[in-house]
Amino acid sequence: MDFISFMMNSEFLGLVVIPVFIFLARILDVTMGTIRIIFISKGLKYLAPLVGFFEVLVWLLAITQIMQNLTNFINYIAYAGGFAIGTFFGIYLESKLAMGYLSVVTVTKKDPTGLIEKLEICGYKTTSIDAKGKKSNVEMVFTIVKRKRLRRVVNIIKNFDPRAFYSVEDVKYMHEIHLPHAKRHTRRRLLSLMSRRKGK
Repeated sequence: MDFISFMMNSEFLGLVVIPVFIFLARILDVTMGTIRIIFISKGLKYLAPLVGFFEVLVWLLAITQIMQNLTNFINYIAYAGGFAIGTFFGIYLESKLAMGYLSVVTVTKKDPTGLIEKLEICGYKTTSIDAKGKKSNVEMVFTIVKRKRLRRVVNIIKNFDPRAFYSVEDVKYMHEIHLPHAKRHTRRRLLSLMSRRKGK
């Protein structure tokens, strides 16, 4: 029996080929579903339907095999397993894509001048206001950042004031946005600023 004949053997198809196909199809369509939701949340009204088309097409291929082989319990395991792995891949992919922008609001009791300087050295525009907390006056600093740059901004906030409160929210629509440009000397300027402040 050659390889092709072995692959087309009905028992092998039912026990291996079809379950593997269902498993892989579920991983693909659930992952695409996650991407579609990301696109919807970002207002990408043309890409989201396109991904949705292929998502449903792959799902139909998988569910068709389930319906044609209702007595094979392995197919149900493959279907559920593909959904679980697809969910994991979708979450992982979402973290890697890091699409869109975030609004970061920092609340601190300290003079925010140093924080504003550090953020603006890195190219982020800020807005600050005086506010009143429960027990004392506080300062609020607002800025918009790319999602993939969030960790960098959070580190700047923590280095400035480890006790500062900050909140992060998704930004779906913006009228105008300033994004930082790549600057080779940014790190040098930032370190220089920090050393000057430590020397005071």
